[in-house]
Amino acid sequence: MDQTADAPVRDEAAFEDELLAALTDEALHLIILPTEQCNFRCTYCYEDFSVGRMGPETVQGVKRLLDRRIDGLRQLNVSWFGGEPLLARSVVEEVSSHVVESLHRRPELRFQGDMTTNGYLLDVPTAERLTELAVTSYQISLDGPQALHDTTRVRADGKDSFRRIWGNLLALRNSALPLRVLLRIHLTPGNAPFMAGFLAEVRDTFLDDPRFSVGLKPIERLGGANDASMEILPGSARNEIQAELEAVLRTSSTLQSSSSGTEACYAARANSLVIRATGDVGKCTVALSDPSNSIGRLTPDGTLSIDNERLRPWLRGWKSRDRSAVNCPYADMPRQPKLLQISPGRTR
Repeated sequence: MDQTADAPVRDEAAFEDELLAALTDEALHLIILPTEQCNFRCTYCYEDFSVGRMGPETVQGVKRLLDRRIDGLRQLNVSWFGGEPLLARSVVEEVSSHVVESLHRRPELRFQGDMTTNGYLLDVPTAERLTELAVTSYQISLDGPQALHDTTRVRADGKDSFRRIWGNLLALRNSALPLRVLLRIHLTPGNAPFMAGFLAEVRDTFLDDPRFSVGLKPIERLGGANDASMEILPGSARNEIQAELEAVLRTSSTLQSSSSGTEACYAARANSLVIRATGDVGKCTVALSDPSNSIGRLTPDGTLSIDNERLRPWLRGWKSRDRSAVNCPYADMPRQPKLLQISPGRTR
């Protein structure tokens, strides 16, 4: 049998499966920003920290939204993002407690709670409490060995961050908590020559533990204040450098590829929404300051008022069957003016 000839059929079937998963009302993915402030000022960060902590009305809206949707769901994912979400830990706990109560009524509902955090505040007592609230999966970034990491992942007060994060990771490894940690290792022209040794240390320290995995991610220019002066790995050498560094890691089971290009971006999924600390609703966690990423509002009673004209470009890849638009709908996005008032659209 010619397996090459069967590849288009398999690709088409996979696309159809992804399309169904992206559009079904039986799944909901909420990416919640409990605060858009951060205790770090990473040199490549694209956020402007102009928004603070989520207010009580928006917290109430998130809980009421979950109440409205929970009985019709088979799959619920709640992802905590920021800023640094642990700066608003009480918001995380309030909403997550509500989720856990709902899960008691729907034990058959598949649920995943995860968090993207810089790891500085993720000590074992915090992780224990979050485990009780069904938040058990984390993504934590490192920028290489301490001397390099501390030049790019700088705290807001200008001080170092590596030693505290590394200590927290060791403590989590030594705990018996049922968690998963993806170590997102950033690659730059400045740290690439030193990363083989660092990845060997990461491998020997963490990757014997199946709860830990690694993903290599070259830094990109994403609209931050330092984009003009920031050096990134050239495209011609990127794949070769990444492949060489991936070889340092012991097994494929502990390595997550960040560039496979085979899975739809969350922003292309109709059932995935970003709930900002302001109650504004978006699609992408990178394009927070782009008016095109403002598609609606969450009200205190849990109603989502969505402007369908602003939502449509994010979903355009499904209709056109454009895999690149599905993989990253923000690329080549038709730009929108600032949203002043939500026009009549879909209400959920």
